Amino acid sequence: MTSEVHVRWLGTNAWEVTGNGATVLVDPYVSRTYTGATKPGQFNPETPIAIDEAAVDEHIGAADSILITHAHFDHIADVPYVAEKTGATVLGTETHLNLLRAMGTPAGQLAQVGGGELYQFEDYTVEVFRSSHGVTGKHKSLLFPGTRPGEAPDRPAVIKDLVEGGSLAYLVTFGGVSLYFNAVPSFHEREIAGIRPTVLFMQGPNPNYPDYEERLFAAVGSPPYVIPTHWDDYEEPLTEPAVDLFGGAALGEKVAQYSPDSEFVLLDHLESFTIG
Repeated sequence: MTSEVHVRWLGTNAWEVTGNGATVLVDPYVSRTYTGATKPGQFNPETPIAIDEAAVDEHIGAADSILITHAHFDHIADVPYVAEKTGATVLGTETHLNLLRAMGTPAGQLAQVGGGELYQFEDYTVEVFRSSHGVTGKHKSLLFPGTRPGEAPDRPAVIKDLVEGGSLAYLVTFGGVSLYFNAVPSFHEREIAGIRPTVLFMQGPNPNYPDYEERLFAAVGSPPYVIPTHWDDYEEPLTEPAVDLFGGAALGEKVAQYSPDSEFVLLDHLESFTIG
């Protein structure tokens, strides 16, 4: 079994992790649908859900597991196509999986989780943690809140149909290398206290969460590596350099302040990093 693990950033919170001959995808979204979300006053919640199959085929190959952190369009819109293409097991909450069923994801590949699970796959383990999505504004608003319990809903047609549906975080371990994916600037610190990942994936500074970085490092220690995630303009082409809208570079200052022994690794679109 190899001691090396490779991570590749596919933009937004999309990650490809390979090790021991296995591939794990986190929120594999590469369609980069234009919704106006990153342009003031232009956001259109009625934007039709569209999958750029050519982009998926270009950037995503084989996969054994797909891990869903939440069900917004920029996290799961491509998953039905990716799952059918790869045959991968898809982990997510009841809502995440109901939405995916409604979009045609093969039902036999869906594995419902809610936090607390620790699963042994052939070449790696996946531990699941409850989390909370980030909020914005004076009233701490959550974009597209809600759940879809019970039976699968009607097929989602526009991006507002893809509700958050509960948020999750994941610790993926290949032998001696562990990677903790925290897609949002919120977390349940009592649940993750004591985990010691090799690599921490986290968002940049957020004014809605006091001492976010300091508290997260206190919970997980000073990991050898910190990699920012979900910091780019997720509607600009993936083949272009990332546009820093959400503090990816600024996170480096927080790492230097609160976890000076950690190496800060800022990846651009489609760049890879090897651990081990």
